[in-house]
Amino acid sequence: MTQVITVHDIPAKHTIPGFQGRFVHGEKSTLAFWEIAAGAVSPLHQHPHEQITYVTEGSFEMELDGEKHLLQQHDVLVIPPHALHGGRAVTACKLIDSFSPARDDYR
Repeated sequence: MTQVITVHDIPAKHTIPGFQGRFVHGEKSTLAFWEIAAGAVSPLHQHPHEQITYVTEGSFEMELDGEKHLLQQHDVLVIPPHALHGGRAVTACKLIDSFSPARDDYR
């Protein structure tokens, strides 16, 4: 059955301090809609999922394999599976992350 979902109707989850996410799960992928407070930090981590990050608003500094990237509105960064990455919200920002395979830990 096809279902249309309004993002703001999805209950928000606070995954780490300053990060509020709303998640849509398919069979093989997860789409995450993040609202991130200015100065909030995602510690360096890695996971088996390919991740594609898109900045819809604000600025986010992402470190990927030791290299820092300042992502601004409409920038996209592809993060390969198992790559060490983390970041910091330079301003309050909104990001969309696509994960494949699906993130069961965000269900």
